[in-house]
Amino acid sequence: MTPEELARLCARSADRRKGEDIVILDVREKSGITDFFMIASGTSEPHLKALRDEIEERAREKGVRARGVDGFPMSQWVVLDFVDAVVHLFSRECREFYALERLWGDAPRVDWTTFD
Repeated sequence: MTPEELARLCARSADRRKGEDIVILDVREKSGITDFFMIASGTSEPHLKALRDEIEERAREKGVRARGVDGFPMSQWVVLDFVDAVVHLFSRECREFYALERLWGDAPRVDWTTFD
């Protein structure tokens, strides 16, 4: 699975659990840490947990495991590090505060709604 396919899988998984404002940023030319950021919002702590669990489960089905998971739903920001793709799950307020899309605003967006 390529890094872009993994990012798309994570986005579709978040969509399955009604994640909001799902975005994939291609940061290959901007970052030496990862290739893609997948960002989504959840509406509550249980929703953030459901998003995290769904993404981990779907990735595991493809033989991929997160190298690290940081944050808890109660912290309003959960990060799943798949190395080549990093997933950020935020509450709406936390997402606005950290503004990753503005910080990485010059990174191209990937249309995750189309199938390969």
